[in-house]
Amino acid sequence: MIIEFRCDRAQPRLWMCRESLRVNDQDIPVQIAWTTTPEPRPAGLDMLFELERIVLRKGKTGGADRLKAIPERPRAGEPDVVVDFTTATRDPGCSAKLYLRPRFNGHAGESALLSAILAGDLPVIEIVNELDGSVMDRGHPSAETAAGLSGGLETVMARTLSMLPPILSGAPRLVPQLAAPASGGELRNPAPFVVRGVATSIAKEIYRLCCYAPHWHVGWRFAGNADTWRTGNLSGPAWNVLGDPGNHFYADPFPVQWQGRTFVFFEDLDHRTGKGIISAIEFDGNGPIGTVMPVLEEPWHLSYPFLIEDRGELWMIPESSAHRDVPIYKCIRFPDKWERHSTLLSGLELADVTVTQHNGLHYMFGAWRDGTGGYSDTLAIYYAGQLLGPWQPHAANPILMDRATTRPAGNFVTVDGKLWRPVQDCTNGYGAALGLAEVLELSPTTYKQAVRHLLKPGPLWTGRKLHTLNRCGQLEVIDGSRVQPKTTAFLASLRSNDQSSQWSWHNTLAKPIVRRLL
Repeated sequence: MIIEFRCDRAQPRLWMCRESLRVNDQDIPVQIAWTTTPEPRPAGLDMLFELERIVLRKGKTGGADRLKAIPERPRAGEPDVVVDFTTATRDPGCSAKLYLRPRFNGHAGESALLSAILAGDLPVIEIVNELDGSVMDRGHPSAETAAGLSGGLETVMARTLSMLPPILSGAPRLVPQLAAPASGGELRNPAPFVVRGVATSIAKEIYRLCCYAPHWHVGWRFAGNADTWRTGNLSGPAWNVLGDPGNHFYADPFPVQWQGRTFVFFEDLDHRTGKGIISAIEFDGNGPIGTVMPVLEEPWHLSYPFLIEDRGELWMIPESSAHRDVPIYKCIRFPDKWERHSTLLSGLELADVTVTQHNGLHYMFGAWRDGTGGYSDTLAIYYAGQLLGPWQPHAANPILMDRATTRPAGNFVTVDGKLWRPVQDCTNGYGAALGLAEVLELSPTTYKQAVRHLLKPGPLWTGRKLHTLNRCGQLEVIDGSRVQPKTTAFLASLRSNDQSSQWSWHNTLAKPIVRRLL
């Protein structure tokens, strides 16, 4: 197979220097055909991108950086597959069997991509086969790594490139129906956008100086028959907050009843080191008892302590994406002694791994990442005959790319014979809301889901985010985020109107910034 990228000679960027694509476990070389198009370019775009590189990325190289010289590679021959990133008209004499053109909110070319970002959001990506007009795949990327206009361009192109290998593999694609924001292809003046981006970056830095960010906390209640899965919302008994020491945050709560005792396991992150471990606290019929105890620590970051019972044993699969594997730990002494048993998958970033059993098979869901782009927009599924594997990839991996319906947010549940899973809705940022998705089809070759309910923070659960949902018996747990000042003096200053205090500068500068961020 010969793959050819067609790129605009007037806009050569670092992301275009992809030398190969990995398709069906083989590295397929990529040749580049440079094309000159009349696509408009806003004045000063390169200068603005350089400003973002210095200010927002601290001088680091990025995929949106302009190439100083156009690389000339030898052509291997006439291409079998063309991926045209320009707005040029397709050559009718091209003999390629597949002619793909990425579109951004329905329009081709870099200007359409930038126009969508300037309109306030990352675009919906479509990969269109221009030979018959069919949409081969569609996705909506998340923006965790998209700093500024150049960061948005880099994120979108990274995800565009990650969509190509599944298409070229010949595997069945489960093309999601995603509504693109209404926006034209005209390119606006980017200067105000960049200025706002720099100002926001400065405000966030001030916020981080004053407060621990983010600061997650765990909520709990005894829900009875008014749990979230039955009501489709957060109503019912009031939520209580599990206390934390302030310089640690608690997130990803998973409750379990084992050997006659109930514990909630969660990520315990020390803000001073930025590293997470797994801790737990016991609950009785009235709430938490005793103190938080650490139960699992590794040299790398751990989070999302997914728990599962199998063949009379209790197992934990904590997120270990920083170590690029999916480990499984066996409970040796409940609740505080766990031993690494084996590695289920290795050599990949798979976040928030969640396992369910369905029609005689185990299915593992996780937020997949190939080293670039966002962390919460791409779903991968694996299946196995038993929990310890061997695990095989779903035929359509990665299943879908959609920031609103991909990343796991807790255990699967069965309600009235139907299988459901909570999903993170990262449309307005990582962990901003929760969706309750009904699983309509699940097999080694198919997958369909539909989000039936969307839960957002509000009067019933205050804060900025809503991140994880789980239940064990009558005990229901969620998590969210709040403002956590680094000093009590700063907290007092936020609540005080005394402009003469030693913290008066916070009242005039940081206070409105923090409130706006909230």
